[in-house]
Amino acid sequence: MFHIIHRRALIAAMAAAAFVPFTASVPVQAMDGKLVIVTSYPPDTTNIVKKAFEAKHPGIKVEMLKKKTTAGIKYLQATSGNNTSDMFWASAPDAFEVLKDDGLLQKYQVKVTGIPEKIGAFPINDPDGYYKGFAASGYGIMWNTRYLKAKKLPVPKTWGDLAKPVYHGHVGMSAPSRSGTTHLTVETLLQGEGWEKGWAKWKQIAGNFKTVTERSFGVPDGVNSGQFGLGVVIDFFGLSSKASGFPVDFLYPPVTTLVPANIAIVKNAPHVKAAGTFIEFLLSPQGQEVLLDPKIRRLPVNPATYAKAPKGFPNPFKDKSIGSAVKFDLQLSKNRYNVVNSLFDVMITYRLKDLRAATKAIQTAEAKLSGKSNSAAQKLIDDARALVTKVPITAAQAGEKGFNGIFKKKRKKATTKVTGRQAEVEQKWDTEIKANYAKAKELAEKAASML
Repeated sequence: MFHIIHRRALIAAMAAAAFVPFTASVPVQAMDGKLVIVTSYPPDTTNIVKKAFEAKHPGIKVEMLKKKTTAGIKYLQATSGNNTSDMFWASAPDAFEVLKDDGLLQKYQVKVTGIPEKIGAFPINDPDGYYKGFAASGYGIMWNTRYLKAKKLPVPKTWGDLAKPVYHGHVGMSAPSRSGTTHLTVETLLQGEGWEKGWAKWKQIAGNFKTVTERSFGVPDGVNSGQFGLGVVIDFFGLSSKASGFPVDFLYPPVTTLVPANIAIVKNAPHVKAAGTFIEFLLSPQGQEVLLDPKIRRLPVNPATYAKAPKGFPNPFKDKSIGSAVKFDLQLSKNRYNVVNSLFDVMITYRLKDLRAATKAIQTAEAKLSGKSNSAAQKLIDDARALVTKVPITAAQAGEKGFNGIFKKKRKKATTKVTGRQAEVEQKWDTEIKANYAKAKELAEKAASML
């Protein structure tokens, strides 16, 4: 269980996303013709679902209270003494764990049948019954087909492909501290590859970044418009962009996971019967089919719905390669959530210029060495790469009890003021990282001069 400091720190670190499912045994109340849903979903999703639900249940009017995931959690915490909200609808499972730990959710027993226990390697529903999965999302790579053709770039197949020199300056991604879904993407690779290898891969990929976007939707926007050619995204960004007519495509690398999008009923919900009706609708055949709308494009949790999906639409129930490689450990992710976000910002977001320079120097030296035999130059290059990929702390240290709670403040920019232990630790990391990148660049340039 999170200490309250941990929970609040986690909340402050998570970026807006969207999902929400449930289970509940709750007192029967009148629907009162109203339903208040706190959600971080974009209008494309909420408006389409709201319209379909109200058409089926004309006696219930839905009010969508739009808030980022972090703000939604804080709002429900602040108003818990006099709650006026019925449901919480957002993406990151961590958000529901925080509210569950705070005792701000209630159970609901779903009547709809046909929903399996797992999607990929992840349970669809909260084992304790406080939230249910209504959709799922995985993480992967989207690219602009025209951009790749014009630049004569190959289509990547794996995360590692994005680290190849050919993609230098062509990749975009948001920071995990700014996006809950991006955090899950980063954590997925750390769990799938291991702490050291996972971070090494992220830094090799980041060395090819053109930008770290300020918001998660900045990545699909950048790829759609051709500002950069490839982006690391949650699947529905790529799938909905493609369905909307942009010249883009998307794939799941082998090392990825599927995580449910969830919905929950808030404790002491004033319109609990209407809330239950909304959950039943989302999980019904009609509600699941709404997820296939070109502007939504989320993966349904009912296997039968895929019979109505468009050609080429991913089906994790048939294609077992999607999300099966990583058995995502939610507790592990939660315990080091803020640590991972701070590390990414210190090593990548706010040292991107230095990282790119060191990476380019290594790539140049490797290109000059290709086809030649020079052990001295090879050692310099190997030492340079080791310096770039080095991580300031071990996985054990990252998961130490209490350490996650140090990182209370999310830095929106490099100049954002942090204090206390967080400032001390981040400054120590930054000093080491800056020196490592500078030394790596120096060694790589020395190697190149020998060739």
